[in-house]
Amino acid sequence: MYKRMKLIDTVRIAPDLLGEDVKKCVKNELKKNLEGRVDKKIGAIVAVTNVEKIGEGHILVGDGAIYYDVTFEAITFLPQIQEVIEGQVVEIVEFGAFVSIGPMDGLLHVSQITDEFMSYDGKNGRLISKNSGKALSEGDRIRGRIVAVSINEREPRDSKIGLTMRQHSLGKYEWLEEERNKNLNKKE
Repeated sequence: MYKRMKLIDTVRIAPDLLGEDVKKCVKNELKKNLEGRVDKKIGAIVAVTNVEKIGEGHILVGDGAIYYDVTFEAITFLPQIQEVIEGQVVEIVEFGAFVSIGPMDGLLHVSQITDEFMSYDGKNGRLISKNSGKALSEGDRIRGRIVAVSINEREPRDSKIGLTMRQHSLGKYEWLEEERNKNLNKKE
């Protein structure tokens, strides 16, 4: 889930930047140091959007830089269990598909794609069902539900997000459109 949050941090402005606009320097330092960072409580910091308040600067003995206490706004992303998300398949492997859901990737295990048995077609880089011929390939857009979240602050790449598409109104966009058309035709 994306959130707009108000956060507080201390920013170090190096001595060579002291003649510059303070607000601009503070925002640049916040972006450089925080964007892309992952925290278990607030999630991934996607963007620093606004610097609201800059406190008085403090100088530490032996350091020519100035430290400012800053209040700022940021856009964050923290996946929530049971949240319905939309994403794009970025990689197909034997055991499932990796799906980009914004700043993070989730794993859609082969057993969570459909109720049918899905097999790996390595030659064509896709997962395909034997009965209906449904296939999932790199680049496909999907709608899924988050079923597991394990955020790793130290190694964000090791964070694990589990997804499922085995519920009503979830799946590859083309499958959902086919189902919708089939239901409309039944009503007519």
